[in-house]
Amino acid sequence: MSTHRCEGRAVGRGGGSVADHFERAALPERLLITRSTTGGGVCLVTLAGEVDLDGCRQLRDVLLSSVGSAPGTVVDLGEVAFLDSSGINVLISAHRAATERGVWLRLAAPRKPVRRVLALVGVDALIACYPSVDEALAG
Repeated sequence: MSTHRCEGRAVGRGGGSVADHFERAALPERLLITRSTTGGGVCLVTLAGEVDLDGCRQLRDVLLSSVGSAPGTVVDLGEVAFLDSSGINVLISAHRAATERGVWLRLAAPRKPVRRVLALVGVDALIACYPSVDEALAG
């Protein structure tokens, strides 16, 4: 997968410099959101940390922007240690927005505790969930 320019600006309170090919939003030591674009125009939103009420507004903004501008969006959950109900609601909202626009949203690489939460509330039945980012991109 190659990474190409995707707006190239910092969002939130992340501090530091951000390269031209992705945008980041960060809540110090809680949630890092990185958005990049593949060669096919698909947005890859990579999350690291805890997805809870503190970071959900920024996550909602990034996901809604992604599904509003790309043919598809993959949310990489591989570095997410915690996901609460506010994070679940953001994923469902983004899925609905993608469906309304006729594009797709896929989840990738959730760790076991996050995968369990997704299964318990039925999100894995609503939103396609793949074991790896590569598999989610391939669909």
